[in-house]
Amino acid sequence: MSNNLIIINAHIVTPQGRTARKGEAMNELLNIPCGTVRVTDGIITYVGENRISHEKPGYKVLDARGNVLLPGFVDSHTHLVFGGFRPDEFIWRLNGDSYMSIMERGGGIINTVRATREASFEELKHKAEWFLDTMSRMGVTTVEGKSGYGLDRDTELKQLSVMQAVNECPDRKVDIATTFLGAHALPEEYKGRSDAYIDFLINEMLPMIHQKQLAENCDIFCEKGVFTVEQSRKLLKAAQALGFGAKLHADEIVSFGGAELAGELKALSADHLLQASDEGIKALAQNNVVATLLPLTAFTLKEPYARGRKMIDSGCAVALATDLNPGSCFSGSIPLTFALACIYMKLTVAEAITAITLNGAAALGRADRIGSIEAGKQGDLVLLGTDNPHILPYYTGMNAVKLTIKGGRVLHSN
Repeated sequence: MSNNLIIINAHIVTPQGRTARKGEAMNELLNIPCGTVRVTDGIITYVGENRISHEKPGYKVLDARGNVLLPGFVDSHTHLVFGGFRPDEFIWRLNGDSYMSIMERGGGIINTVRATREASFEELKHKAEWFLDTMSRMGVTTVEGKSGYGLDRDTELKQLSVMQAVNECPDRKVDIATTFLGAHALPEEYKGRSDAYIDFLINEMLPMIHQKQLAENCDIFCEKGVFTVEQSRKLLKAAQALGFGAKLHADEIVSFGGAELAGELKALSADHLLQASDEGIKALAQNNVVATLLPLTAFTLKEPYARGRKMIDSGCAVALATDLNPGSCFSGSIPLTFALACIYMKLTVAEAITAITLNGAAALGRADRIGSIEAGKQGDLVLLGTDNPHILPYYTGMNAVKLTIKGGRVLHSN
């Protein structure tokens, strides 16, 4: 399949740059009402007005007919490789059980750990590919995939190897940025010995994953009752010393100092942040840490949304992601994520576009190559079925994507 494509008559809407956009700059989008994008061997080589000839041998020509052309969406926080499902726990939550109380009765992450340990490599890969196909139809061209449902050597490696296998497929629809989340919960084998488990991750898992090149980033669930700030600092510093990017599940359930730690470490991102303090928000802004917000999780848990408006007004770079996982948020809906961000978190449409493209790329350490429509970046694009980008929150929870384009290849026509 050819990776050479010329798109004409496109209403190009895109953030610009190779780093995250912060504060007021999140509202700044390049807007070309009638433009052309040329993709050569999967890489964008021209972006501008309709001035170049589209009569070029070896290129497919696509007439956008005035519809909006956006960068491919980047879902920068998911847990897409897992075994089993947990619908019963969803009903428990509807009946009033809290997230932490479900964990205490043997549910939650540990429930999925058991199922993931039992699942075969092929079972996990087949399920992941199904999710990726669904995401692609909603405009996602890059997704983060976390491990963290093994909590032992073999299963963590199995999860990461599944993602590696998907990435090695030449006709893949979505690139996976892999994150090692061995510190997602304390496994039953280490009950009462959380420091020893952190040492196991540092001394055995990180060097092995680094040697096998199975992950780009390292994450930890820094939360009351899970892993402490001190344990999180120790693990992430060790990861950074090996060249991993640092990420944190931070301040989701209580204000715990996770955002402040992310600032101290100059992490790639701090995620969730429902209970982030004013000082934590300030630390993120001052240290160029992307605040990755997950409104679908707040929605499904019936929790207050993260203070997205406050974060942007404080100079933060905000990203949006779905948090697809089998427990707290069994949804990868980009349309609903976008709508909730605008309706309940008070982001403008322009800010939300930046958040789910360029800033999502920055949260994965990939803003130099994806996240905007610029020469030199991958030809990952989304064509909407309208000339107005405001359709994204207005068509609430519904898919406005007409075409998804990955590296110059047209994948889906909705």
